[in-house]
Amino acid sequence: MMPMEQPGTITRVSGPIVQAKDLGDALMYEVVEVSPLRLIGEVIRLRGDLATIQVYEDTTGVKPGQPVYRTGAPLSLSLGPGLVGNIYDGIQRPLPAIALQSGAYIRRGEKVPPLPLDKPWRFVPRAREGSAVAPGTVLGTVQETIPVQHHILCPPDVRGTLVSLAPEGDYRVSDVVAVVRTPKGDRAVTLAQRWPVRKARPYRLRLAPSAPLVTGQRVIDTLFPLSRGGAAAIPGGFGTGKTMTQHALAKWSNADIIVYVGCGERGNEMTDVLTSFPELTDPSNGRPLMERTVLIGNTSNMPVAAREVSIYTGITIAEYFRDMGYHVGVMADSTSRWAEALRELAARLEEMPAEEGFPAYLPSRLADFYERGGAVETLGGKQASISIVGAVSPPGGDFSEPVTQHTRRFIRCFWALDTTLANARHYPAIHWLRSYSEYVGDVTEWWQEIEPDWAALRQRFIELLQREDRLQQIVKLVGPDVLPDSHRLVLLVAEMIKNGFLQQNAFDPIDMYCLPRKQAMLMRLIAEFHERADRIIAKGAPLVRIRELPCVDEIVRARSTVPNDEPQQLEAIRERMRDQFDRLERGYA
Repeated sequence: MMPMEQPGTITRVSGPIVQAKDLGDALMYEVVEVSPLRLIGEVIRLRGDLATIQVYEDTTGVKPGQPVYRTGAPLSLSLGPGLVGNIYDGIQRPLPAIALQSGAYIRRGEKVPPLPLDKPWRFVPRAREGSAVAPGTVLGTVQETIPVQHHILCPPDVRGTLVSLAPEGDYRVSDVVAVVRTPKGDRAVTLAQRWPVRKARPYRLRLAPSAPLVTGQRVIDTLFPLSRGGAAAIPGGFGTGKTMTQHALAKWSNADIIVYVGCGERGNEMTDVLTSFPELTDPSNGRPLMERTVLIGNTSNMPVAAREVSIYTGITIAEYFRDMGYHVGVMADSTSRWAEALRELAARLEEMPAEEGFPAYLPSRLADFYERGGAVETLGGKQASISIVGAVSPPGGDFSEPVTQHTRRFIRCFWALDTTLANARHYPAIHWLRSYSEYVGDVTEWWQEIEPDWAALRQRFIELLQREDRLQQIVKLVGPDVLPDSHRLVLLVAEMIKNGFLQQNAFDPIDMYCLPRKQAMLMRLIAEFHERADRIIAKGAPLVRIRELPCVDEIVRARSTVPNDEPQQLEAIRERMRDQFDRLERGYA
């Protein structure tokens, strides 16, 4: 973007909000460069000859009378080879490259190309010269990393005849690799393209969700599943494990590409993400996890305006890889910090506040973000998806605050983190009575191929946990001894479900990830235990005899003693359980 002639003049400065005049025919959301430092900003209001600009960098020292330069283009991203494995701030400045130039702190006005300009990429043509091409047509491929093959697509606004296609060879992102003849003239296509962050990339058709996003976390996959292309929220107070849950999803979920957006989080938390992710190993292929990950880091001490735009940067990158046919997972941590940035900017713009000072357009902005996810048929005819998991940080863990309540309107999966569970070291601290998923019906057919009775087993687990919660109210009043053994059995089985199924140890090499097959077998094992125990109690056996059976502890420990690839060990536990029940039942025949 080249600055245009005749700069405007700053008339007022209020934190990241700058007012300028004499900007000519400036457009809404046009990028401008503010002051002699050329700080990046964006026009967010036009009133007569005055333009209001939000600046994405620190405005200390900026004063009225200084120039403002137009660029004539909206805030856009460079999309091409070099995205995967990179770490950006909210406006796609590559932090590792900036660190080499300016050290630990980003200098104001620092401009570094978002993609490496001098790095050669091996381009392999996939189309034929003279053929008709349309938006989404694969012109060629670049092996960006070992797991990710980067498809060079015909841009969404280009349709015509391919008159020129570069032969196989090494090219830079700015090199022309194809020329398409359109009714409006010839269009050159390079390895990289630009796209406005606030404009959703087009697709051919939105699809109904069907397959789950398999995460390896039992409480999620079994009780509250998320489909590929779905949207979920993880609300929770401080220390309940929002970030750690998203880390687990980023590492273990079956998404092809992960886009992690750290929006307004504490510096030490983002440092942990940026240092730990490059060291993680992708369990699906044994390669470094960063080879299929894009990180966007905006800490709480970075300019507030860049925090506001960071989630648009993340979702635009996700849409770009979705258009290639990939299933993308977007982890937004956290949308509450993003909403707080909206609130601060709205206050400086002197807009009328709504609930708790948030702007009245907060719900529509949340809807715009979550609606950019989904399962789609791409312009190229492939089935792909963007699954969005947004962390919400309600003050004091109050789920009635506006961000949590408005988020629930636009998502179909709600994983409510509980402080009591986190304090008891029960992780993931997802509360089984306050959470829900509306994707259960969509993924049931997929699960039934693994376990035909999956829906019935899942419903049985939820009912047992609900009954246990009601019985606990009685126990708190009069103690457990007044309950009949059939009710005390419910307490025992619910405890087995919580400790042997829902709880999961992220540091246990066996328990950190659980295959769907193992999850189903554990469910059936616990359900059969309940059936046999209930039948024997009805014949007069005391609960104490059932509690003393060796299989009780064996079932609870199976989550961390039986590897994913040895399901026969679970079958052996089942046979031993049946044998123990048979011997006990013969005594009360």
